[in-house]
Amino acid sequence: MNQMKYQNQTDDVYGIKAVGSKKKTFVLWREVVMAYAAPAIMAGIGGLVTSDRGLQIGALTTIGAASALMALMIGLLLRSRVGQMRWVIGAPHLVVVGVFALAGSSFGLFAAWATSGLLEIMIPSNDLAWVGRVWTDFPLSGFIASTIVTWRWRLAVATNFSSKRRR
Repeated sequence: MNQMKYQNQTDDVYGIKAVGSKKKTFVLWREVVMAYAAPAIMAGIGGLVTSDRGLQIGALTTIGAASALMALMIGLLLRSRVGQMRWVIGAPHLVVVGVFALAGSSFGLFAAWATSGLLEIMIPSNDLAWVGRVWTDFPLSGFIASTIVTWRWRLAVATNFSSKRRR
């Protein structure tokens, strides 16, 4: 009898699944670039729509730069020993994000206080228009950047942690 050989068709299915199940990684420089670009673009668009020249300039300076700096600081903090602490990995996702968002907005408030205080000492007349914006821009940028970076870091950690568990 003439026997035909059939290929094992399940090999291809498992091969496709394995390719699509790569680990999510947390790449800090990408997070910092996006932390600058996303709020700067959105605030810039808002400044164009409302014809607010101060918002357009603030989008590239105080809003974008504060977001990028906060994303860098939070990302470095999470990649250090703090990110390996039991409560950071074990606590519910929203709790960890909330704690770091509160810390980011607090640091933004502190940075606004320090910036306006130093500029008042260095330039007593304080005629710079953007100094008034830092009280809103820094804490808000710190809150948003901390929330997004912590959320994405936690997703990457959870994905990598669960894939190590399955092995």
